[in-house]
Amino acid sequence: MNNRRVFITATAALAFAFSASQALAQKKYDTGASDTEIKIGQTVPFSGAYSVYANIGKTQAAYFKMINDQGGINGRKINLIQYDDAYSPPKTVEQVRKLVEGDEVLFTFQLIGTAANAAVQKYLNGKKVPQLLASTGAARFNDPKNYPWTIAYNPNYVSEGRIYAKYILANHPNAKIGVLYQNDDMGRDYLAGLKSGLGDKAASMIVGEVSYEVTDPTVDSQVVKLKSMGVDLFYDASTPKFAAQAIKKLADLGWTPVHILDINASPISATLKPAGLDISKGIISTQYGKEPVDPQWKDDPGVKAFFAFMDKYFPEGDKLNTVNTYAYSVAELLVQVLKQCGDDLTRENVMKQVANIKGFTPSLALPGIKISTGPDDYRVNKQMQMMKFNGERWELFGPVIEDAGPSG
Repeated sequence: MNNRRVFITATAALAFAFSASQALAQKKYDTGASDTEIKIGQTVPFSGAYSVYANIGKTQAAYFKMINDQGGINGRKINLIQYDDAYSPPKTVEQVRKLVEGDEVLFTFQLIGTAANAAVQKYLNGKKVPQLLASTGAARFNDPKNYPWTIAYNPNYVSEGRIYAKYILANHPNAKIGVLYQNDDMGRDYLAGLKSGLGDKAASMIVGEVSYEVTDPTVDSQVVKLKSMGVDLFYDASTPKFAAQAIKKLADLGWTPVHILDINASPISATLKPAGLDISKGIISTQYGKEPVDPQWKDDPGVKAFFAFMDKYFPEGDKLNTVNTYAYSVAELLVQVLKQCGDDLTRENVMKQVANIKGFTPSLALPGIKISTGPDDYRVNKQMQMMKFNGERWELFGPVIEDAGPSG
């Protein structure tokens, strides 16, 4: 009997030791993760000409506070460390180095802006630190072969440009197109996408291309130049500040071309309202998320949850500003990725999981839109729907369009 009791006790001890070792083995951490915390880093233009995007960082900080109040992710609280880079690439480099080498974050999240992300892409990939869900749609950030540690969130700018080209060919096949674009990867990708989509007709249809620098005070002279070229379709690949200036200048000139505006500059609160809602009527763009101002979503569970979140966690924020709905949606996706990681919070597994999203439906996505990624296709948002501004809100039209190729 004694021998049997000893055997049972020993067996139980071994079983306990085995289960304990298994539990320990299942938990894997890299710098920035522990049993209680997931430390992530972000640069945000809290100051400077692009401070309109500061709300992205503010909304996401509020979202993670909500998640932490709910118990965190798998029992771990998200520690979001944010620094102001004023949308200046040299400042981004300085702050990202501080996040990685000083704060020792697990990964960077939603670094804002094409130039900012470009400035640190090689550094982060060299350090094998995930550059997660970058706030840009430039093609260079969807290149898993050469930059396996970088994945962007925004729709690919080349893809979006091709979608506009399809619309132009179907509805304005004889248009004389004038292009205003920001002189960086973003603007050049939008132009490349338009030309790719127009194909052989690009050379004859595009009659003018003018660029601007992010440091330029206005784009008035560029708009005047395009008008002088006989343009009747204005393709505007810019950001809110400059898009608002262009809309105002078009009105000042009494010039009414067909106006296509990229999705980055489409927020009503950030662009159209400052420019003037009345003079923004008729502008065409694309969308993949629900507009909170649109009455068709007034009873939508996702929009209701967003409004409740804003009321409690970011009451000073504008609930109708799509910069905030954008930020909310990216934060929601990150939570999904971290849930998929389970107890394996290594940088390698974070990248594995973000490249293994299968049919995830964000709560604010348009009907029919889902997110799926793969190890050879890092594009997160590759489905969009056309929309037109009616003077008060954007109105969706046409089907959801999916871009097929990994390069757009």
